[in-house]
Amino acid sequence: MGREPMGTPDTISVSVIDDHPVVIEGVLAWLSQEPRVLIHHTGDELDIDRALADVLIMDLNLNGRLAVDDIPAIADAGQRIVVFSQFTEQDLVLSAQDAGASAFVAKNEGRAHLLHAVVAAATDRPYVTPTTAGSLVGNNGIDAPRLSEQERTALLWWFQSMSKTSVARRMGISPHTVDMYIRRARIKYADVGRPCPTKADMLMRAVEDGLIRPGDVTELHFRARS
Repeated sequence: MGREPMGTPDTISVSVIDDHPVVIEGVLAWLSQEPRVLIHHTGDELDIDRALADVLIMDLNLNGRLAVDDIPAIADAGQRIVVFSQFTEQDLVLSAQDAGASAFVAKNEGRAHLLHAVVAAATDRPYVTPTTAGSLVGNNGIDAPRLSEQERTALLWWFQSMSKTSVARRMGISPHTVDMYIRRARIKYADVGRPCPTKADMLMRAVEDGLIRPGDVTELHFRARS
């Protein structure tokens, strides 16, 4: 089921998926220091029905396989994801976020970063760890977020004065998923230091970056700014 963006939640339910019990125990010890956090599920296998919580903390290396390709389906189910991994290669960090993860926390970044990332994800806010920042700095396209094809398509049709319901019908997905793609794109822009809180701001950013050509949009609902 979909969730609306949250303000400051009284409680945050969290699932933890890792194939090392000692890591799960350590994460639970860290989370216990945040009174708002309630543990929903732990385990070493990704099970959307069992793991669905406000936030899912997941390792990328699960029982000998890389789980990046699992992220899109989990995110599309409405799950907010914080990746918690010992693998911090630039391509992997960016791929995890492109796939739909709300945040990426390296296992050596410690309790504070993990807790901040969990709370930020639960409230649909961006949180950039040093690992993520380093990956973005090393990325030639640092100033332009890496939008997925689904995110770009949802934005394009939304910009063409279509309602989210109409966009959903055209894409063959739910209105909640359309809203999620738009929120995800907004978070990605905030992550690179270019927030766009309104539809007009987001459209202008997308045109500036060449992600969308002015001619692609039939009606522009923003005023040019000097």
